[in-house]
Amino acid sequence: MTIRNSPVRGEGVFASDLLKIGLMFVLAISAIVMSLFIGRYSISLTQFWHLLAAKLLGLSSNLPENVEMVFFRVRLPRVIVAFLAGSGLAVAGASYQGVFRNPMVSPDILGATAGAGLGAALALLFSFSSLGVQIASFVMGIIAVSITYLICLRVGKRGNVILTLVLAGMVVSALFQAGISLIKFTADPYTKLPEITFWLMGSLASVKAGDIAKLGIPLACACLPLFLLRWQVNLLAFSDEEASAMGVNTKRIRFLVIVCSTLITSGVVSIGGIIGWVGLVMPHLTRMIVGPDYKVLMPASILLGGTYLLLVDDLARSMTAMEIPLGILTAVIGAPFFIYLLCGGRSGWL
Repeated sequence: MTIRNSPVRGEGVFASDLLKIGLMFVLAISAIVMSLFIGRYSISLTQFWHLLAAKLLGLSSNLPENVEMVFFRVRLPRVIVAFLAGSGLAVAGASYQGVFRNPMVSPDILGATAGAGLGAALALLFSFSSLGVQIASFVMGIIAVSITYLICLRVGKRGNVILTLVLAGMVVSALFQAGISLIKFTADPYTKLPEITFWLMGSLASVKAGDIAKLGIPLACACLPLFLLRWQVNLLAFSDEEASAMGVNTKRIRFLVIVCSTLITSGVVSIGGIIGWVGLVMPHLTRMIVGPDYKVLMPASILLGGTYLLLVDDLARSMTAMEIPLGILTAVIGAPFFIYLLCGGRSGWL
């Protein structure tokens, strides 16, 4: 299954595209502000303005200490991290789909998610610190994709490179998922197993202010090259021969996009666990709205993906007395929506 129409447009960014981006930006800002008031501990609009004014002017807010602590140490970091994670997964998904010319591809297709999950599970099993969990996730995510890429180099010369990458990624994902299952089987059922299981379900409940930088820095380092290469990703919609004839080094671009997308996926997994379906569904929805041109699709994916995961996280922490794991909600929402997309068969994006 390949994307049918070419995303390349000679006219540049249309005014209608700019309007859509502007509306998405307003929607994202509105979702961020709204999310600051959602939670078990209610914060009124008056308290919000007092806190904001006090922080900007360096004054005392004259509010109870717990209000300031909940807002600045818990809610604000979680809102920012949720938006960053959603943006990153959506951009990674859109990049993978462009590179592989296949709308069924998602950030975990090359084993990045399974590898990062295995690294985190190992770190939790051996009681690593939160930083150790993040480093282990990064390293194992890169290792998983490296194995996939090495398999492709060894086998891909005899056939379709893209198909070989996808198949190798599926095998590597299965292998690392087996490793995760083995760790859960050997973990202490009263202490480590619940911790590992809950973490793998995906959640932002334990996010702290320091996690903003831990996630934001790798995301910025990975998203900047993807944003700069977006016009070359457009050309990859053609065959490798046609793209090469237009001056694009397809192997180099594909390698850079895979590395950057893996860095994004590993970063999100290291902070919030495995959060599925965002990188598969959101690029589809974004493509339906703004079209397949990556010059518009990239910034739109950032805004729409971040807004989506932020709203889902609001549901996760407010629907029931006990917080619902984020990965469960994204699957419950994403799977039926993806079925609808498949049944719709909209031309221009599928």
